[in-house]
Amino acid sequence: MPVASRKRWRFRQPSVIPGFGMALSLTLIWLILIVLIPLSGLAWKSSALGWTQFWSIASDPRTLAALRMSFGGALIAAVINAIFGVMLAWVLVRYRFPGKRIIDAMVDLPFALPTAVAGIALTTLYAPNGWIGQFLTPLGIKVAFTPTGVVIALIFVGLPFVVRTVQPVMEEIDIEVEEAAATLGANRFQTITRVLLPGLAPAVMTGFALAFARAVGEYGSVIFIAGNLPYVSEIAPLLIVIRLEEYNYSAATAIAALMLVISFALLLVINLIQSWSRRRYGYGA
Repeated sequence: MPVASRKRWRFRQPSVIPGFGMALSLTLIWLILIVLIPLSGLAWKSSALGWTQFWSIASDPRTLAALRMSFGGALIAAVINAIFGVMLAWVLVRYRFPGKRIIDAMVDLPFALPTAVAGIALTTLYAPNGWIGQFLTPLGIKVAFTPTGVVIALIFVGLPFVVRTVQPVMEEIDIEVEEAAATLGANRFQTITRVLLPGLAPAVMTGFALAFARAVGEYGSVIFIAGNLPYVSEIAPLLIVIRLEEYNYSAATAIAALMLVISFALLLVINLIQSWSRRRYGYGA
């Protein structure tokens, strides 16, 4: 062995993490196979359409209506989940009551329940003759087979993401912090808005982003309760499936590419806001 090679071998520093090189290689290979290759195929297929054809598909009124339904419904559901998810996490962390373990376990139910089963169950509940829908119908409130039903389904599938993201962070906040704020003259509203929420803001934004991303791509639980009416309650994933069944692969690819670009842009904005909140309040840095 040459002298230079022996010196390099002699002074080579061992890796801090055993097996880091192999783990990194496997991670990159898995990422390329599962994420990059499918996305590259989607981008390549979309680029083959040509700008005129792509714009014609993207600007189609039915496509725009489906995109508004998917992203608008996902945004509304994520905002509602961010509010009530924090409240639910607060109750589970700060209070003791009978049945707490059951409620805590029920939060994870959307993770384990097949989406089709969730859609059928929600439709059964909110249909005009359902357990809940029969009381809403006399009031003139129709949930099933309307955009409202889409939002309810998206709330159902996205709530656990907010609760499970905020809950561990909330458990790290000692109750003495609230007591100290109270002794300094802060009322309950000031304690929540100026003491607790700044520390929870990064976790809330993370849960919001996860719930939003989950809702945008949701399919199984939505198609049963949505009614799937074009221009009314039709979601973009369903429109992609319809175009594929029509063997209109170019239209399906264009819609999928649009969803990818819009989702990436919105998640980028959310991540920037999350980074700003961490720098602003000094949490999670």
